[in-house]
Amino acid sequence: MQRREFIKQAGLGLATVAGTTAVPAIAQSPAPSQSLPTIKWRLASSFPKSLDTLYGASDLLARRIAELTEGKFEIRVFAGGEIVPPNGVLDAVQQNTVECGHTCGYYYHGKNKAFSLDTTIPFGLSVRQMNAWYYHGEGQALLREFFAKYNVVNFPGGNTGTQMGGWFRKEIKSLDDLKGLKIRIPGFGAEVFLALGAVPQLLPGPEIYPALERGAIDAAEWVGPYDDEKLGFHKVAKFYYYPAWWEPGPVISFYINKEQWEKLPKPYQTAFETAAAEANIRTMANYDARNPLAIQRLVQNGAQLRRYPDDALKAAYEAAQKIYAEESARNVDFKKIFDSMRAFQQVSDIWTGLAENTLANFMQAMLRARK
Repeated sequence: MQRREFIKQAGLGLATVAGTTAVPAIAQSPAPSQSLPTIKWRLASSFPKSLDTLYGASDLLARRIAELTEGKFEIRVFAGGEIVPPNGVLDAVQQNTVECGHTCGYYYHGKNKAFSLDTTIPFGLSVRQMNAWYYHGEGQALLREFFAKYNVVNFPGGNTGTQMGGWFRKEIKSLDDLKGLKIRIPGFGAEVFLALGAVPQLLPGPEIYPALERGAIDAAEWVGPYDDEKLGFHKVAKFYYYPAWWEPGPVISFYINKEQWEKLPKPYQTAFETAAAEANIRTMANYDARNPLAIQRLVQNGAQLRRYPDDALKAAYEAAQKIYAEESARNVDFKKIFDSMRAFQQVSDIWTGLAENTLANFMQAMLRARK
C-alpha cells in the first residue's frame, strides 16, 4: 500500500472512531509525494556498460532514488562516451551539460592534483579508512569545500578495494626493469612511475586492450580480477602484478552540479545521499564477492601472478613522499586535504595493524594449510 493511500484510509478510520464526519488534519494535508515536483536528470558515467560493477553503481543509484521518491525523481544513466567522453564527466557536470556524473577524481589530476585525493593516492588510505575519514573525519567537509570551487557537490559512490598492480608484457624483476616502460596509469601513480623512469600514459578503459595488443604500451593497470577479466588483458599481457600500491582504496564518486543540487527539494537530496551511500557499500561488496573467483579463472587461463620487487616498492614509496611534499609547497588545496588524510592514516594504521592485519595473516596461513 502506498503511503498516501495508507494515510487517507487511516484518516477516515479516525473520523469514524471519533463519531464525526470531520476529516483530521493529517488526512487533509497532501502527502509529500503529491506536493513534490517531478524531476528528470541525466547522469554521465565514465564507465562502459560491460563493466557491470562500476557502471552498475549508477544504475543502483537511479533505481533506489526512483523507489524512494515514488518515481518523482528520475535519473537516466548514460555510459562513458554516450553523451560526454569518459574523462569529460567532471567538466560536463561543472558546466551543467549534465546534472550529475559517476567518475574518478584522479582522471582530472591535470586540472588540479587535489582531485586525486577524492579517489586515492599511492600508499594512501584503504577503503575502510577512506570511508571513516570521509563520513566521520574531516573528509566530507574538506572535499566539499574544494569541489565547491568547481561548482560541484561530491559523494562517495563505490570503491574497488586495494587493486591489482597491472598487466605486464614482460616480467619485472627489479627496479631497473621499470625504466623506459610504457604503462597506462592515472594520477599520482603516473607521477611516481615517471620518477622511477617509466613512461606513463592515461587511456580510457576501452582503449587499453588494443594499445596492449599492438605494443603501443608495455603494461596497464585497470582495477582488479573481475573487471580485468572482462576486458581480456590476460590475452595480451600474461604477468599480473600486485599490489597496486598507488590504489589502496580508490573511491568512485558521484558528482552533482552545485546549482542543480541546491534546487533539489530536501527529500530528494536525502534520497540521493541515501542511495549514494548504498552504492558505495554494495560496490565494494560486489568486488569482494567476485574477485576471488575471477583471480582463479585468470590463473587457470594463463595469468602469472607476480609481487612487485621490494626495491621497486621502496623506491615508489620514497618517490611518492617527495612528490607530496613538493605539491604541498605549491598547492594550498592539496596540502589542506592531504595533511588531514595523512594525520588520519597515521592513527588509523596503528589500529588496523594491531588487530585486523594480525588476525588476517594468521587466518591466511591456516586456510592455506587447510586447517
